[in-house]
Amino acid sequence: MAVLNPYLNFQDNCMEAFDFYKSVFGGEFAMLMRFSEMPPEHPCDPSEKDKIMHVALPIGQSVLMGSDSPKEMDKVQTGNNFSISISTDSNGQADEYFKGLSQGGTVIMPMGDAFWGSYFGMCRDKFGVNWMISHDKRSA
Repeated sequence: MAVLNPYLNFQDNCMEAFDFYKSVFGGEFAMLMRFSEMPPEHPCDPSEKDKIMHVALPIGQSVLMGSDSPKEMDKVQTGNNFSISISTDSNGQADEYFKGLSQGGTVIMPMGDAFWGSYFGMCRDKFGVNWMISHDKRSA
């Protein structure tokens, strides 16, 4: 079964925002990764090493996720400051959703194996909505 989760993008204040959300909703971060933790084949800009690459805060059956937007991405503003993240049961299902959602839209990151262990891709659909599609092969 596919699961939808909101993914928020920030301009350099992701940690502050997620500390706030944690104070409101409680719980612990399921994942917190900084850009400095990326593998050598994906080096980060030294000025961005302490920024958040990915954070996940479980809230009930859902997960609120987010990151700081690196310099090479679009500047964060209302309208591009969120994505819908969909977790699938298989690579095939991920490919099917990605193909459908990116049709007439823009591929931001093609589907492929990501260094954190997921099969992952990003696109913007023809209506301007950002999507992150993944299959976590470790949970399969």
